[in-house]
Amino acid sequence: MKVKALKKENETKDRDFASILKGTLLALSVAMVMILLFAFVLRFTSVSDKLIAPVNQVIKGASIFFGVFVGLKKHKTKGLFNGLLIGLGFTIVAFLVFSLLDGAFVFDRTFFNDLIFGSVIGAICGIICVNLKKN
Repeated sequence: MKVKALKKENETKDRDFASILKGTLLALSVAMVMILLFAFVLRFTSVSDKLIAPVNQVIKGASIFFGVFVGLKKHKTKGLFNGLLIGLGFTIVAFLVFSLLDGAFVFDRTFFNDLIFGSVIGAICGIICVNLKKN
């Protein structure tokens, strides 16, 4: 009996990890596409510089929501925890990717604010997504 319980627990952990990885990579993909589209808009219009930071935050939030929604599609529990991990994972991977593209890794207050923002948004989206599926 203990062997079956351990096997089921391991399968659940594997499924959780796969869902978190899937959600993180999907959120990153969505963010990259949205940032490219926004860069295209910036190139051909005269958008105020004050608009760039809020739009970037919206892009991050929407990307995390989409990643959490798809990543936790089959989950009925642990939305807060798994969503938090997707948001955190997205923030770290996005930081690495965009720092590589920029050619500089800068660990400043903005990065830590992004970690908190991504984690909180991921957790909230995880709670919402898991509870939407219950109804």
